[in-house]
Order: sequence, then C-alpha cells, then structure tokens
Amino acid sequence: MTIILGIDPGSRITGYGIVKQQGSKFHYVGSGCIRTPNGDLSIKLDTIFAGVSEIIKQYTPDTFAIEQVFMAHNPDSALKLGQARGSAIVAATQGLLPVFEYSARQIKQAVVGSGAADKSQVQHMVQQILKLDGKPQADAADALAVAICHGNTNQSLLAMAGVARKTVRGRLRK
Repeated sequence: MTIILGIDPGSRITGYGIVKQQGSKFHYVGSGCIRTPNGDLSIKLDTIFAGVSEIIKQYTPDTFAIEQVFMAHNPDSALKLGQARGSAIVAATQGLLPVFEYSARQIKQAVVGSGAADKSQVQHMVQQILKLDGKPQADAADALAVAICHGNTNQSLLAMAGVARKTVRGRLRK
C-alpha cells in the first residue's frame, strides 16, 4: 500500500489530494485547498509551503506528485505558478519525499482517457475512481487526479519492468 500526495499548484489556490493505492485500486484519504491571502507574493509562497508541510506531517505520504507548469498566454502568471510549484516541491523535499511531475495532458489521459478532457470530466472520473458521494471541488479534484496519475504510471512502469509478480500454478513468478 502506498500513500500518494497529489498537488495542483496555484498562487491563489493550491489543491491537494491524498489517495492510498493497493495494486490497481485507489482509496480516498483526503483532499482540499490551500487558499493564499491577497497581496504580497512572498506571503502567498510561504502559505503554500506551510500548508503543504502541514499536510505532509498530518498524512505522512510515501510519495509526492505535482502538475508541471504549462505555458499560459500571460508569462507573469506562468512565473507565479512556477514559484507556487517551487514552494510545494521544497516542502516535499524537506519532508524527504520523492517528487514526480506530470503534464496536464498526462494527468487527463491517465484519469479520463483523453489528454484533451475538461475539468468537469476530470471531476467526474475522480468521483467514479474513488467512489465518492459527490464531485470534489475543482482544484481538489485536479490534485486527486495528479495522485491517481502517479499511481497508474508507477504501476505501469513496475509491470513493464517485470517487478509485478504473477501466480502461475500456485507459484510466484516475476
């Protein structure tokens, strides 16, 4: 069993999602948003760092996955997003967690089956995969999708490397 912390970074709202993975199954642990105060960017970055650090202490995940920066139309927004990501990544490294990064397209492909999926499709599939009663908030759903993407990617890589074991006539085999 692996506990995965997924992060959807943002300078105003950073979503987080925690899932437990057992084989190919995922179980919901928790999710939410770190909301930063209006004003100075340095205070926002400190809020993200402190929030992610607290989540790591509370849930003790085994691994950390985060969405990569995408190039938006506004370079200033992309820079702020990159700094928010940096704050979250530093919190993960301070918590001694391995860090994995995925593009928005990879995340949507892993969760929905289409790299061009929209936010509502991601929310719906996260709800279905985790058997939630309702749709999670958009930023939290995106963070849960990051965690699910990492779990699926890691599971596939292990299987391709021959690490996954299969039982053949009662015997374990690589």
